[in-house]
Amino acid sequence: MISSIRGEVLKVALDHAVVEVSGVGLHVNATAQTLGQLRTGQSVRLQTSYVPRQDEAPLLFGFADESEREIFSTLLSISGVGPRLALAVLSVHTPDEVRAAIRDSDTVAFTKVPGIGKKTAQRILLELAGKLVIDEPATTSAAKTASAPTAADTTLAEVRSALTSLGWTEKDAEAAVQATISAEPELAEADTAVLLRSTLRGLGSRTGARA
Repeated sequence: MISSIRGEVLKVALDHAVVEVSGVGLHVNATAQTLGQLRTGQSVRLQTSYVPRQDEAPLLFGFADESEREIFSTLLSISGVGPRLALAVLSVHTPDEVRAAIRDSDTVAFTKVPGIGKKTAQRILLELAGKLVIDEPATTSAAKTASAPTAADTTLAEVRSALTSLGWTEKDAEAAVQATISAEPELAEADTAVLLRSTLRGLGSRTGARA
């Protein structure tokens, strides 16, 4: 694995740079932000990610700092997200913006990236939330207490997200969750899996009744 390189910048293009390392010019794919910091003839050190590919030439990606590379590598662990799409995320958003989107469950932020639809954005949010350390925004303790979502709020959001990913509209998902909790108030404190199963059963019963 090539984790970093140091050498002279020979060329800076729109989507890559060529960096000479020990007499060898390496083609390094990078974000616009990283490329904007490079100048031909300067010595540079880049954090890198080496991506082998079956039946194709491997790719080398370079990053100005470790935070960019961490986001990139974590995105690659998500099914359906390849290196080009991961790089596109970092071309649209800074690492801090990616973390903020995850913290705030902001699917819109990810759908701004070309090639990412709503379902892919929801999957990215769910998977990254468990793999990245997300810093809380700087607020006073009182503000945190007042505005921080409870475990129940998080569970409700996850169930609504799961339902919309299965094809229900956000309005129908919200109505279904509230109907389930109204019928079985104790589920307000249940975990995501239990509440989701009960809500799906309720949706199935109502669909069957209408049929």
